[in-house]
Amino acid sequence: MTQRDWIEKDFYKELGVSSSASAEEIKKAYRKLARELHPDANPGDAKAEARFKAVSEAYGVLSDDKKRKEYDEARALFGSGGFRGGFPGGGAQGGSFDLNDLFARGAAGGGGGLGDLFGGLFGGGATRPGPTAPRSQRGADVESELTIDFGDAVRGAEVPIRLSSPGRCERCGGTGSRPGSMPRTCPTCNGVGLVSRSQGAFAFSEPCTDCRGTGRIIDDPCPECGGDGVSTRIRSLTVRVPAGVADGQKVRLKGQGEPGRGGAPAGDLYVTVHVTPHRLFGRSAKNSDDLTLTVPVTFPELAQGATVTVPTLDSTVTLRIPPGTASGRTFRVRGRGVTKRNGTSGDLLVTVEVAVPQRLDAPATEALAAFAEATKDFDPRADLLGGAR
Repeated sequence: MTQRDWIEKDFYKELGVSSSASAEEIKKAYRKLARELHPDANPGDAKAEARFKAVSEAYGVLSDDKKRKEYDEARALFGSGGFRGGFPGGGAQGGSFDLNDLFARGAAGGGGGLGDLFGGLFGGGATRPGPTAPRSQRGADVESELTIDFGDAVRGAEVPIRLSSPGRCERCGGTGSRPGSMPRTCPTCNGVGLVSRSQGAFAFSEPCTDCRGTGRIIDDPCPECGGDGVSTRIRSLTVRVPAGVADGQKVRLKGQGEPGRGGAPAGDLYVTVHVTPHRLFGRSAKNSDDLTLTVPVTFPELAQGATVTVPTLDSTVTLRIPPGTASGRTFRVRGRGVTKRNGTSGDLLVTVEVAVPQRLDAPATEALAAFAEATKDFDPRADLLGGAR
């Protein structure tokens, strides 16, 4: 994508958000549109597919902080057309001044930023720039989501996913030409992608209009991608989820994003992992490598002490409860938590809680009354009431 494309395309409008939208609002709008326009949801609908590509292109720029900043600066400077018809403030003497002059000058200087545009235009007099190859552009990062169960999150897993996203066109191999033919070097710019022209005291280089700055002419475009070399396709990938991943964390797959242009590397794929809660186990808020488990026990087991069997994710362990244990106490079972690749392991934190029977038969009621009578001298609220005075 050229700088001129950034000026002529309104990416915020494509996503239906304002230019002040937050990153979260942009992501939310993209996900909604991607679901509605996805080729799987609109089979054979060329218009929906074109919109899907446009929305993906817009998100590729606006989701990248650096690209979004450059895009906003470029639109703020040139979007209103303030340079058409002369220099700002009437500084130019006669003649028109086209936006292409600034775009080309920035490209020829090799920087591409707004400071490079102005520095090259006003700081160097009428120096004619030498030919410079068109700038390559790294592919946009792509986002996806994955849901796994609690056990896979704790142990780690390799999970296959199917991803619909822009990728190198398989039919033409990314060349943009129909299979059996190849692009040829543009005769106008000799493959450089830029042509020079003079205007008054200045000499400028601008993108070649014959090849649109690519340096190549495609006489017989690929019917699959229309000569772009990129098409939306379904890919099967394997995501390696590390042991101990938490809900909402992202796994990065380097080079699995949108392919780059002009030989630039592809972007990355970021997969947000969602973990399905477990019926028994949880993760400790203090240390995510520790697992948590609540075990119901009886009052006699706490008062007299007991040995109980408790589950782990893989098997069972025996837990000894000492006499006089209070309800709510937590015991640590070493090495029964998350095991990382480096060999370190978290623990299993077992909290015991008294389970109170909802109904008592006559013998149990009589026994409980006898117990209450036998322990009437014990007042568990003595310190509580004394401290309130």
